[in-house]
Amino acid sequence: MKKFLLAAFLSIGVNSFAQLIQFGPQVSYNITSPLTDDFSSKSSGTAMGVAGFARVNLLLFYAQGELGYSQSKFSLSQTGIGETDYELSGTDATVIVGFKIIPLGKLGNVRLFAGYNWKNYSDIKTNNNLNFIDFEKNNSSILGGVGVDLWKLTLDYRYLAGVTDLDPSGRKVKTAVSNISLGFKFL
Repeated sequence: MKKFLLAAFLSIGVNSFAQLIQFGPQVSYNITSPLTDDFSSKSSGTAMGVAGFARVNLLLFYAQGELGYSQSKFSLSQTGIGETDYELSGTDATVIVGFKIIPLGKLGNVRLFAGYNWKNYSDIKTNNNLNFIDFEKNNSSILGGVGVDLWKLTLDYRYLAGVTDLDPSGRKVKTAVSNISLGFKFL
């Protein structure tokens, strides 16, 4: 009888733990737009990212951490000087807190969330060495978004508003990123 009760308790505990903590991989598609008034023109670029996430669920609330690698691409032009294409890539860390607004039963839920993102650009590439702008290697952003969990899949849309001025020369360059990510929960 004791073994049966122990087995029942462990099976309920493992199931509860699986609902409390979830983790898995995710891939993302990014559209990065430079925010600046100091250049004559600017254009957005698209790139990809990969990450791992861990989520702690507490009733209708949750907290999620992510760590991965991502890229950002965009172009800046200065009249009479030329256009420079930028490709920034490196470590990407995110902390999110959210609220499950529409429960879908065992199928999943719809979520709203906000958080903080930090990027460390370990690789900065340009196509125009004549007009190189020395970019800051660390970029902080605040984010907000909406997501849906269906079975073991997570699909999120988030908007990251850059708060770091990436151009230390006095001109203002910040980033605005639209991000769509798809993840898979192992638990």
